[in-house]
Amino acid sequence: MASVAKMTLVLPAEPAQTSSIPRLRVLIVCSHPVQYATPIFQVLAKDSRVDVQVAYCSMQGAEPAVDPGFGVEVRWDIPLLSGYSWQHVPNHSWSPRLDTFFGLFNLGIWRLISRGKFDAVVVHTGYVCATFWIAAVAAKWKRARFLFGTDAHDLSPRDAKKWKVWIKRRLWPCLFRLADSVLVVSSGGVALMRSLRIPEDRITLVPFCVDNGWWIENSDRVGRAAVRARWKVPENATVVLFCAKLQPWKRPQDLLRAFAQVSGPNTHLVFAGDGALRSTLESEAKTLGVDSRVLFLGFANQSVLPEVYTASDLFVLPSEYEPFGLVVNEAMLCQRPVIVSDRVGARFDLVREGETGYIFPCGDVDALARILQRALSDPPLLHRMGAAAREQMAGWSHVDYARALVNAICKIPGTRGDARITAIV
Repeated sequence: MASVAKMTLVLPAEPAQTSSIPRLRVLIVCSHPVQYATPIFQVLAKDSRVDVQVAYCSMQGAEPAVDPGFGVEVRWDIPLLSGYSWQHVPNHSWSPRLDTFFGLFNLGIWRLISRGKFDAVVVHTGYVCATFWIAAVAAKWKRARFLFGTDAHDLSPRDAKKWKVWIKRRLWPCLFRLADSVLVVSSGGVALMRSLRIPEDRITLVPFCVDNGWWIENSDRVGRAAVRARWKVPENATVVLFCAKLQPWKRPQDLLRAFAQVSGPNTHLVFAGDGALRSTLESEAKTLGVDSRVLFLGFANQSVLPEVYTASDLFVLPSEYEPFGLVVNEAMLCQRPVIVSDRVGARFDLVREGETGYIFPCGDVDALARILQRALSDPPLLHRMGAAAREQMAGWSHVDYARALVNAICKIPGTRGDARITAIV
């Protein structure tokens, strides 16, 4: 096997709390750096029960690259690689991608696991790439605890092809039984694993989350009037926000059409994001006669997003395929009530009907329009729901994710020896 050449170790984790009990060595294999994962890794680096090492199979995100969903070059403008130990394991694929089997072909993962004496290996690459199976075989061979999961809450694929559902229904029970613990990100995911007859003691809910403190702090600093002045939107207007890739499965056109049905002269719609549908949406806004009150911001990097949410009044995510939807977390932390379709996974745990937001049947533009009409006509209600939305996020943070993950690892019977530490509630 190829060696883990050209590995780069950056910024070691903070020293863990001193303890007479040896820490469990944990390897987390990730497809690429993601802005949502960094706070979790930083918390894990300080957990006295574990010694965590992150292995990246690609540096997409930390290095500039064209994101096919946004259709523009993306490099996240917040630190992704600080506060924890990480390595880059070179990708030997002849056609590097994150979403194909041979797109991630990191042979060095085998050497890393076989020589690392890890107590647990956690894989966040998705099972459709070769690297996942390299890691799986290596972990099983070395008798390390093996954890992976999914953000899905049902079997439906993004392209809605029925044959994929048929295959998943038959193969997923075998697939997820390979895991010593299956990591799911919502209670909808828990229900899905139960339906596949995965043993209850092998299912772990790790709440899909963002850095709550960062979002609250940056949202509270925003001057709404200044942002709206840049947008050329009146300070007393009611602003509806869509913040996601402008792709067909996000269904931004449903929101545009519902907005056109109910909007008045003092309501505005903001699209934050870019993608294949942008020109179509701009053209349709003109056809519907609302283009003067529809603003397209284009791609908004992470540091800009708190002001985008905070300068709006209501967030809408009408997706037909949305395993979770972390933009819901972001909006709620910025005290925005949310309207989501019944295909958005975040609805299971975050959206309380009439309290933190509303849920409508995906694709039902008339139902969405009725909810918009109700919400836009009652600004005090929006304010109350926004405050409740932030409160709802109190128990859904990166700290909760890290705790759940470590507890899951600790509860798995040791395969390289008896478990040396216990889970913490």
